Parts: sequence; structure tokens; C-alpha cells
Amino acid sequence: MLKIHGQSYTIDDFQPFIEKRGKLQVTSEVKSKIVHSHNLLTKLIDSDETIYGLNTGFGALSKYRIPKDDRLLLQLNLVRSHATGVGNPLETGITRFILILKLINFCHGYSGIRWEVVQLIRDLINHDILPLIPSKGSVGASGDLAPLAHMALTLIGEGEVHFSDRILPSIVALKEAGLEPIVLQQKEGLSLVNGTQVSTALAICGLLRLQNILKVADIIGAMSVESCLFSRLVFRPKIHRLKKHPGQLQSATNVWELLAKSEIVASHRDCDHVQDPYSFRCIPHIHGASRELFTGAKRIIENEINSVSDNPLILPETGEVVTSGHFHAEVVAQTSDTLSIAASEMGAVSERRIARMMEGIGDNIPIFLAETPGIDSGYMMLQVTAASLVSENKTLSHPASVDSLPTSAGKEDFVSMSTWAGRKLLKILENVEIILAIELIVSCHALDLYKPLKPGIGTKIARNYIRRHIKFAKNDRILTHEIEQAVDLVKGRRLVQAVERVVKLF
Repeated sequence: MLKIHGQSYTIDDFQPFIEKRGKLQVTSEVKSKIVHSHNLLTKLIDSDETIYGLNTGFGALSKYRIPKDDRLLLQLNLVRSHATGVGNPLETGITRFILILKLINFCHGYSGIRWEVVQLIRDLINHDILPLIPSKGSVGASGDLAPLAHMALTLIGEGEVHFSDRILPSIVALKEAGLEPIVLQQKEGLSLVNGTQVSTALAICGLLRLQNILKVADIIGAMSVESCLFSRLVFRPKIHRLKKHPGQLQSATNVWELLAKSEIVASHRDCDHVQDPYSFRCIPHIHGASRELFTGAKRIIENEINSVSDNPLILPETGEVVTSGHFHAEVVAQTSDTLSIAASEMGAVSERRIARMMEGIGDNIPIFLAETPGIDSGYMMLQVTAASLVSENKTLSHPASVDSLPTSAGKEDFVSMSTWAGRKLLKILENVEIILAIELIVSCHALDLYKPLKPGIGTKIARNYIRRHIKFAKNDRILTHEIEQAVDLVKGRRLVQAVERVVKLF
């Protein structure tokens, strides 16, 4: 149960909602703020003061004054006309995030909408009635207008939803759940379509996935260091305290602890090898850099989660109606672009480690890890697959936020492209999860070739966990299914949880 009572929220508060429905409660204190804000707006409406979006048109049409009898139609027309999204619907977890973010935003008490609107959004979450929101069509300027309009359709009984494993008309789902659609009052359509909630939901999803990847990559990287007979000594935490980057120290400490008591590491203690390739020796520096970007991005997105994102705003302290650009998602766009770079580098360095293992290692690991090189190709093509995904990510990592196309007859002349920044971030993360899954397959196979020598205390747990799901096999075979199984292990949090029973990971 997530209770909305005016506190601050973190990305971890959203984690339970990504795969399954959850419950949400709004306290009476928050309800009072919403009601007070609406009462203030009602007084201002009755005074016939010119207020953008209530008695004026929108955007470049704001110069048109709207007659009193047409103001409710104005809100309805706004939602219908802005529902121009295209493409496949957003995933259900992201849609839950959007609804929760919209509700949190209204619960600040600055939007002037009725309690009934907030109540219905809460009920949609609790009944898991999820609007079908097309993934494309927003430029992240006056908020995520098109996708949020599709969300708003559900509240008025229009559009389609995902409910009880079915796709059906919103009005049918509302009826089955015992809910009634609302009739939009003044400002409510505008408040529903304004805001950064779609862009922010995508960024939250990206952060949650990258948060898991950062630990998984250290585990898999440690397995590869061990498999390649490279040095553990370069990961000593006291060395990395000399650099003042917490992420670097965290990653180094993880690898150091994961490889503790490794018989494989001990087996080459007296070798004459001097230095290892950067993709291994500099794991703390590369993974650590991504950790640093993650930490900064998490702070920014959590600030956005807890911010007011609407326009115009009603200030309860003074009763004023004020306008600004709080719906503009530039900060979310730049943050998602930053995360894209951080994620891409995690995949790129993983592919380099995979490529190194393809060369063969000493007397234990043949080229391509093939059982009979020449007859068998081994894992040759896994590196090719990883390389193709790294190349995709290089293209996808180009920042969306440096692009802008004016919209709304030039009124919205500088847009953020934040939703595209978020959507391509998720594409990059999907590719990175596959690349890491490939490294996991290869490094785990290599570790098995060193038997009876035992891996480190952490890498042994990881290998044993993997082998419960993917059995060791020597000869050439179709590998796509194994990749899919390994991706599930990388994406799920159970691998990290298994390792953390023995080694505390940062």
C-alpha cells in the first residue's frame, strides 16, 4: 500500500507497481488541500477574471475568449483533440507509473481540480484499470500532451483500457468495477493533459532497470576477470580510495569481495603477466562512471516526482492564479539522455570482455570456447550478436534533448523531446541486458572449464544460481533460447539477491 500524505517519494516506491497491481491511499489531509484549491479556483472563475485555459483557448489560441456556456465543452474538446498518439501502447507498468505520478502531482493542491478527479485516478490504480496510451506523439513541451490525453479519455469513459487481462472500452471497464466516468469541469481537461508524467514514468523505469544492471554488471564482470585469469589485486579498495568518485570505489569493492577465496585466482598468483586490458582492469572506472551518472539522475528524477507539474497554478497562500512553464520536461529529457550514455557504456565494455574471451585463455579455454575448434564454432556468434547491439546503442545514445522542432504555431517554440529520450533509453537498456546475458553465458562456461578449482565466494554463488537455470553444454547448439533464459536472469533481481546472501553489494 502506497500512502499519499504529502511526503517525498523515491523511485523505489514505484518498483512494486512495475509488474503487478498495487494499492494506493490518499489521506484526508491531502484531500482537504485539493478541496481548498478547487474552492479558490471556483471563486476566481466566478469573478470572470481572464485565466488561461479556463476562459481562453490553448497555446496559440489563447487570444480567443471562451463564452461561459462553452467552457465545459472547451475542456472536453481539449482532451479529445489532443488524443493523437500513435504506435504500440506503453507497457502496463509504465502506465501505472503515469497514473501514480499524475495523482501525486494533483495531491500537492496547486491545480484547482475537484477531489472527484483525484478519487477516480486513485480508483483506476486500485482496480488496475490501465488506459491504453500510444507510445509516440509527445515532444515533452506543454507536458506530454498526446499520451496524457489518452490517459484522460479513460476518466470520461472514452478510449480503451487494459483490465483483467483484456482490452476493452473504458466505459465497460468502469462499469464492471462499479465506477462512474466524470464530466470535466473548468481546468480539469487542461490539468490532465499538462505535465511531465509520461516522460518521468519512462525515466523511472529506466532508473530501476539500470539500478539492477549496475550490480549485475559487477557480478558478471568479476566472473569474466576470474575466467580470463586476470588480476584481483587491481580491485583493492584502498587503491580506489585515491580517486574521489564513490561509484568507482563501490564497483571496485564489489569485484574485490566477489572474488575473495577464489582458487582460480590463486592458481595464477605467481604468473609473469603484468597488466590486464582496460575492459577488465578499469571495470571500477567504467562501471563507476555509470554509477555516478545514475546517482545524479536519480536525484533529478526524484525531484521531478515530487514537483508540481501543471499550468496555470493556484497558490493557496494568496489565492492567486499564476502561470509558468512547469510542464516543460527539459530536465527529464537531459537526464534520460545522460542515463542512455551511462547504460550504453556498460554494454560497450561488456562486449569487449566477451571479445577477449573469444580469443582463448591459456591451456584451459580454447578459442571461442569451442569443444573441438574447427568442427565446433563454440560461442563465436555470441560476440557478433553483442557487437550488433553495441552498435545500435551508439546510434540510440545520440541525445534527443539537443533537438527541437517548434509546435503550436510557434507558441511552443522550444521543446524537450523528453518522451523520445525516455523511450530510446529503454531500448538501450534492453540491448544492454542482452549483452550482459551473453557475457554471463560465456564467463559461466569458462568458469566450469576450470573445475575442480573453485570460483570466489560471490562468483561461485552466481555460477551455481545460473546453472540451476541453464545447464552446462559442450557442443554446438542453437543459442537463442539460452540467451533468452540468461536475459531473464539479468533482468530479474533474484541473481543479485542470491549473491547478496553472501557478499554485500553496493
